[in-house]
Amino acid sequence: MSRVGKAPISIPAGVEVKFDKGVVSVKGKLGELQQQISDVIEVSIEDGTINLNRKNEEKQSRADHGLYRALINNMVIGVSEGFEKKLELVGVGYRASNQGQLLDLSLGYSHNIVLEVPSEIKVETVTEKGKNPIVILKSHDKQLVGMVAAKIRSFRKPEPYKGKGVRFVGEYIRRKAGKTASK
Repeated sequence: MSRVGKAPISIPAGVEVKFDKGVVSVKGKLGELQQQISDVIEVSIEDGTINLNRKNEEKQSRADHGLYRALINNMVIGVSEGFEKKLELVGVGYRASNQGQLLDLSLGYSHNIVLEVPSEIKVETVTEKGKNPIVILKSHDKQLVGMVAAKIRSFRKPEPYKGKGVRFVGEYIRRKAGKTASK
């Protein structure tokens, strides 16, 4: 039995959850999200909690049970509290700025990278003297924030010798020793 799938999801105040024709809709103060649910999963909403049950014990059904529970839980948390990712630009001359939804990154290439961030995400850049620039992404959609953060990180992944690149705040980069001179 799926341990994740069995856990009930509590619905916080101000969040409205509906289940109709295989689609779960969650609406809260930060926005609205929808998720298509597999027909082997039954969703019941009662007394401020959401419970998921599966119709059979097949391997795929057991996997879907935990998956859809986690997706619905992330939707409930997203519309009530929201999600945030912080990226740090480590390197000499690396800069970030934004004008509305356009993120302008200077990452050591011959040109700046301009990325148009989806409208569901609030983007913010922080640049302090003596510290690395930080890009902050906030949204109610966890999957979208993760995808955009991964896209930004892919422009210049952290390298293991000097540690330069775009990394998540608090991410540990395993460092390697450089070449040693031989006599």
